[in-house]
Amino acid sequence: MYDQFYAVLAQAAAPGGAAAPGGFNPTPVVYMVCIFAIFYFLAIRPQSVRQKQQEALIKAVKTGDKVITNAGIHGLVSNVKETTVILKVADNVKIEIEKSAIGTVVKREESASASA
Repeated sequence: MYDQFYAVLAQAAAPGGAAAPGGFNPTPVVYMVCIFAIFYFLAIRPQSVRQKQQEALIKAVKTGDKVITNAGIHGLVSNVKETTVILKVADNVKIEIEKSAIGTVVKREESASASA
């Protein structure tokens, strides 16, 4: 079976019995560049945009914001420190978490009271 496959390849490589000329074939390089470009626009770029949005969200967190952490804890920001925030999760219950653990900001307290 393999002998027939190799025979077909040999005939295709050297039509008319002449040896195939050697040289650079740019087709594989073009395919690799195209695949990398597709991978970049479908995987790498959206992730970097999302990371920049998350960093901006974390920098904008201030006292009075209602947030949800990556662990699913809902709370009200009662104090913002350099790298951590203190969340009020219930009456007389406050926890200190890293800013990077904040997943989303649900509602900003100042904007809600200003519009009322």
